[in-house]
Amino acid sequence: MDFKDYNEYDNIEQQHVGFDFKGFLFKVLNLWKLLLFCVGIALIVAYFINVRKQNIYRLESLITVNNDQNPFFTANTSISFNWGGVSGKVGSIITEVKTRSHNELVVDSLEYYKQYLKQGKYHLLDIYKAAPFSMHTDKTKPQLLNQPIGIRILDNQKFEIFYDLEINSGVGQNYDSKDKIQLSISPKSLNKTFNFGDSINLPFFSGVIVLKPGVSINPNEEYFIRYLNFDSVVNQYKNAITIAPASRDASSVLKLSLIGLNKSKIVDFLNATSAILSRTELERKNLYATNTIKFIDSSLGAVNADLKAITSEMNDFRQINKVVDVKEEITQLSERLKGLDKDKLIEQSKLNYLNNLENYLSTKTDYSQIVSPTSVGIEEINILSSVRNIIGLSVERKNLEYSTKEGSTLFNELDRRIDTEKKVLLETVGVTKQTIGTQLGIINQKIAQLESELIELPIEQQEYLKIQRKLDISREAYDIYQAKRGEAAIVKAANVSDITVIDEAKDIGNGPIGPKKSLNYMLALMIGFFSPVLLIFVIHLLDNTIHGSDEVVKLSKIPILGLIGKYRYKNNLVAYEKPKSAVAESFRALRSSLQFIFKQNPSQDRAKTLMITSSVSGEGKTFASINIATVYALSGKKTILLGLDLRKPKIFDDFGITNEKGIVNYLIEDASLAEIKTQTHIENLDLVTSGPIPPNPSELLMSEELKELITKLKKEYDIIILDTPPLGLVTDALEIVQYADATVFMVRLDYTKKGMLQLVNAKYHKGELKNIHFVLNFYRHKNSNNYGYGYGYGYGYGYGVYGNAYHERDKKSMLKRIGDFFQSL
Repeated sequence: MDFKDYNEYDNIEQQHVGFDFKGFLFKVLNLWKLLLFCVGIALIVAYFINVRKQNIYRLESLITVNNDQNPFFTANTSISFNWGGVSGKVGSIITEVKTRSHNELVVDSLEYYKQYLKQGKYHLLDIYKAAPFSMHTDKTKPQLLNQPIGIRILDNQKFEIFYDLEINSGVGQNYDSKDKIQLSISPKSLNKTFNFGDSINLPFFSGVIVLKPGVSINPNEEYFIRYLNFDSVVNQYKNAITIAPASRDASSVLKLSLIGLNKSKIVDFLNATSAILSRTELERKNLYATNTIKFIDSSLGAVNADLKAITSEMNDFRQINKVVDVKEEITQLSERLKGLDKDKLIEQSKLNYLNNLENYLSTKTDYSQIVSPTSVGIEEINILSSVRNIIGLSVERKNLEYSTKEGSTLFNELDRRIDTEKKVLLETVGVTKQTIGTQLGIINQKIAQLESELIELPIEQQEYLKIQRKLDISREAYDIYQAKRGEAAIVKAANVSDITVIDEAKDIGNGPIGPKKSLNYMLALMIGFFSPVLLIFVIHLLDNTIHGSDEVVKLSKIPILGLIGKYRYKNNLVAYEKPKSAVAESFRALRSSLQFIFKQNPSQDRAKTLMITSSVSGEGKTFASINIATVYALSGKKTILLGLDLRKPKIFDDFGITNEKGIVNYLIEDASLAEIKTQTHIENLDLVTSGPIPPNPSELLMSEELKELITKLKKEYDIIILDTPPLGLVTDALEIVQYADATVFMVRLDYTKKGMLQLVNAKYHKGELKNIHFVLNFYRHKNSNNYGYGYGYGYGYGYGVYGNAYHERDKKSMLKRIGDFFQSL
């Protein structure tokens, strides 16, 4: 084999390795019915998914976070504080909306753990406020979770509770304490009539059902009530609600958004969220004033007790002693002492507050309960600022506890800031205490000087003045605390929440946002189309079978001699018994092509020898041998058909003869040529069967006796047809090649493997096979397999009858049957 032959052979191998995209495309087009079927099924599935899914809605509301200053704010009523401006509040509100504690308040206030249901076409629907009745749940008793309890309205006065549970026990929840307990279900089924307003006391269902006023009812209409796990409902809404700034330009305006199945429930939840946020914010804003009022109330109690005691003491003194008139200068002196006592009281109150504040900061960790310094008259700006900052940071840390795990860096940062503020405040408190101590010392010196001037007075007058001073101081202290309490009450009453609803949630008839029905149909269309295409691609990729003449041309340079179509018939004698059939015509065309080949390769002998072989059994080798021999005999050529497949002889059945004697007997010299040769019922056609199966078929075919037999037959016949064993299974056929003037290799489409052509190519290029041509059997015209190649003629669409497989066939698996089904489409 020269260099050119090797180059052609390499090109063929490279073509075989590449993916046949065009063939794959034609196969997909040929299976358009399958694609259409899969797409139809996918669309039907998408339709049922769409009709079964409930509509999903999204509603929104807008709130704004302000920094409203109390309208009564003055330097003397500074008992409110700032949490760090609007930006700090926005972050706090966003965090709070996503906390469990906030959502627990909302769910509990709306009782969203209770569902009013009605049977829809495919599932129970949550009708919420559309139910004609309401259930007032007894929160002190456990309610069975996740099991619908039926309510059948009989008339305007009566209803029926019914259920039929398949469980023996279940979980119940007490919605007062939120505790869950295990409940025994007894009875498991019930049908009992109640009046609206009656108290229902079942072991796992307790409360009062009342009919809503003004509603119209349909007798015997059925509804259901179902209780849900409170914690699960809270977690569901906690994850579902979203809050974010409405725009970059208005960061203090927040958009609340919620997705759900019932628009009324969404509206109520969003509005309740805004209301609870506003209320909670106001309570937090009033926290400073509330703590101050509590402190002042406690101080007032002590001052009031002192005032009563001193008043009683003065009354007792006056009853025992005569009313004393003091001189005017003594009265002035007493007034001066009273003023100093008042100053001392104020400074001492400040000192006591600072001592308590210092102790509080050192021993407590919750700094949100600090009392306002202005409640005792402290106006030091550094103290006021530090107290406000510490309280704000403490409240911020509390809010963070609901959404962040302890140990987070956020807590560390807040604790660091709180500690910094504490150090600054404690230093300021220390300096202020020293200043107040100095002031008290000066006041005490002045009081001592004035009291020394009163020593010369009579004892009664001194005692009177002393009691009068105490009484005046107590009254003054009482008046001061009353004034401070009034200021704090005014601030608290005038406070407004920093959260304002701009646009409350409302159902304005917006359509659903889901399910995405068009998207589902699009996905179904894609899945329905690409799933079978992917399956076809995998089958095409793994398929190693020859399906068309174009594949043979790509895989081998051996020429194609002709095509034989499918034909269903009872035996292999199609050319004789059905001479007008398309298959018979195809064999006559093969005869013409063979005549041309024989002319190109002339021999000295009278007879032309044609060897017919294939890769494996079942590819139509015997079928072709019989019919080629038949068409030659019918044309007047003296023809003989030799059955050289000594391992699986098959040609005798179609002619109605036995296989008792044949070539094997001749080769072992057990019979003469005349004894093994049979004249068939077809004129000019003789037959030599293979005979009994020998133990050494290859050795017999290599014997000189076969050579002598072929030589004798060449002198007597015009055409000798050699029906040989399969080339891909045994080497017997290679022993016979030397006797053949031409070789026909049968390729059965949709059956022969591509690897077998590689075997033939290798033997052809080695010179083991000469003057060989392919005949394509089982041919049918299919655009998916035979694009780009044709002979200008086609033959019948039937089914050829062939012998059994060379080896015993295994039973086909289900996967193989499915593969054969796809190939047959």
